[in-house]
Amino acid sequence: MRRLITTASLLLLFSSLALAAPIYKWVDAQGITHFGSEPPSGHQVERVSTNTFQPPLPEKSAEQLAAEAEQASSKQQAQIDRDVRKKVAEEAAALKKYCANVRHNLAQLENNPRVLAEVDGKPTRLSEEERQARIKEMKQAILERCTNVQ
Repeated sequence: MRRLITTASLLLLFSSLALAAPIYKWVDAQGITHFGSEPPSGHQVERVSTNTFQPPLPEKSAEQLAAEAEQASSKQQAQIDRDVRKKVAEEAAALKKYCANVRHNLAQLENNPRVLAEVDGKPTRLSEEERQARIKEMKQAILERCTNVQ
C-alpha cells in the first residue's frame, strides 16, 4: 500500500512538470501583443518566465517610513504603559492585602490577652511583654506602609 501511494505521488509530481508548457510572447504587425504556448513562425518571440509569483514592492518614501516608525513606536509605548499599569495594580493589590492582614493581626493582639503564636514551628503562648512588643510592631508597620491604603 505504501509503495502504491509513493508511486502515485511521484507520477503526479512528474506529470505536472511535463504538462507545464512554456509560454511565449510576441508582437504582430499591427502592434498587438500576443501570448501563446507555441511561437508563430516569422515573428520575434520572447519566452515568458512563469516562476515569478509576486511583483516587486514599490519603494516607500521617507515620509511613509517615518510614519511607520512612529506608529510602531507608539504601539510599543502603549504596550509598555499597559505593562506598567498592570504591575502597579498588582503591587497595590498586594499592599492592600498585606495591610488588611496586619490590621487583622493587630486587632487579634489587642483584643485577646492570651495569644498563641507559632515559634520554631510550635504553638507557644505569648507573654504580655511579647504581645505588647508585637502590638507596637504592627502599629509601626501600619504607620509606615498602610496610612493611605483602605
